[in-house]
Formats: sequence, structure tokens, C-alpha cells
Amino acid sequence: MQVSVHAAKTNLSKLIEAALKGEEVVITRGKQPVVKLVAIPKREFKFDLLAGKVNAPDLDFFKPLDEEELALWEKAP
Repeated sequence: MQVSVHAAKTNLSKLIEAALKGEEVVITRGKQPVVKLVAIPKREFKFDLLAGKVNAPDLDFFKPLDEEELALWEKAP
């Protein structure tokens, strides 16, 4: 889709939605294309960013503490 600068100012929200849907949006000055509006790809958050890089024994955060560990936490200031 090609639109003039004036039309782009008036319909910017609609043009952004079109670009997000994958449509190519070109803004023209007169008949000369000057700008292409494209969506920025979403990056997925990866929780396992350090998977395989951190070595620590028994990292089970959800298991109950044993009596010795619990006593240390209870005595902490």
C-alpha cells in the first residue's frame, strides 16, 4: 500500500496495524516513495538462557528444606 505523507499523518494508527499484519506500507512524498513502514519482529523471552552454562548441585528450589537448613534460616538475624 502506498500513501502520501499527509494521509500517513491522518491514518498512522491504521497504517501501523497494516504493517503489524505483514502488509508493506510505503509513504510517498508526491509520487516519490521515501519511507517503508515495517513491523519490528517480536522477540520471545527464553527462560533457559543459561541452560547448560551454570553448574550447581541440586537446584530444586521447590523442595522443602531439611532440618539443618531450616535451623540456619530460623537463626538468621
